[in-house]
Amino acid sequence: MVRMSLVTGGAGFMGSHVADELLKLGHEVVVIDDLSGGFRENVPGGAAFVRGSVTDHGLIDKLFERYRFDYVYHLAAYAAEGLSHFIKRFNYNNNLIGSINLINASINHRVKCFVFTSSIAVYGAAQLPMTEETIPQPEDSYGIAKLAVELDLKASHEMFGLNYIIFRPHNVYGERQNIGDKYRNVIGIFINKMMQNQPMTIFGDGEQTRAFSYIADVAPAIAGSIEMPGAYNEVFNVGANTPYSVNYLAKVVAEAMELECKVEHLDPRVEVKHAFSSHEKLERVFGKGAPAPLEDGVRRMVEWAKRAGARKGKDFDEIEIERNLPPSWAMK
Repeated sequence: MVRMSLVTGGAGFMGSHVADELLKLGHEVVVIDDLSGGFRENVPGGAAFVRGSVTDHGLIDKLFERYRFDYVYHLAAYAAEGLSHFIKRFNYNNNLIGSINLINASINHRVKCFVFTSSIAVYGAAQLPMTEETIPQPEDSYGIAKLAVELDLKASHEMFGLNYIIFRPHNVYGERQNIGDKYRNVIGIFINKMMQNQPMTIFGDGEQTRAFSYIADVAPAIAGSIEMPGAYNEVFNVGANTPYSVNYLAKVVAEAMELECKVEHLDPRVEVKHAFSSHEKLERVFGKGAPAPLEDGVRRMVEWAKRAGARKGKDFDEIEIERNLPPSWAMK
């Protein structure tokens, strides 16, 4: 049986890996991406590619009419929690309204399941470890947008019968990540800095902690979730279990790069100090895996980055609020 799947953001980091996994599972895959943060070469060779944005509801409707998708994997997002405070309109247009365009089309074309990558940003500074039963209290506009989409999927299931599966990944890293983006993906930022003989920059004292998740431990679960009856209409945390400080992360990256660990501490920014989640619910439904140790995952990413080369970052040119903007993020 042919399964036709749409992957949004499929030229980006997580999206391209999920598209890879879907092709392995025998899906026919269509990728849509506006290439604002992804790269054409990331799109798997077996997938059809459409350049465009999920914010273009006319294009989305035409795609659904043409391909009659069975499944939608929605990974397109601008995932910069800290920056989202200062780009509210851009954030909500891309991360919320774009998602609603997809939900509308999925309802109208009777999609069998809508798989959505949310974020642990929905939790805010919650009690640790964060579980799916934790009451979401997002502290940034990105987390608010993600939570709004989650709520709309739940309402759409109850009103129209649209099945969904929601994943809340966190701090995912690995091959194909856009290491040139200075606003997100700390491991990529560190690697890119070191490849250009610059010190790694850390906001504050570096003692904030995260559980960094290697992409190969995340993408297969997302792609294969539609085959798990117990996953339908549920929410799952997905990612690594062990939190590490950003200071320790810098040492791991330097060791993988085989370079001296040089760090520049910047003024603190407004962010959740400690964030990591429980994955007991995921393990009950999907089974228990063996996540890659941080050191191994970073080494693999470094090997890829050395082949791909450093990327020159660019300033975000649509800052809407400059008040309290970290100086390192200000437009030059």
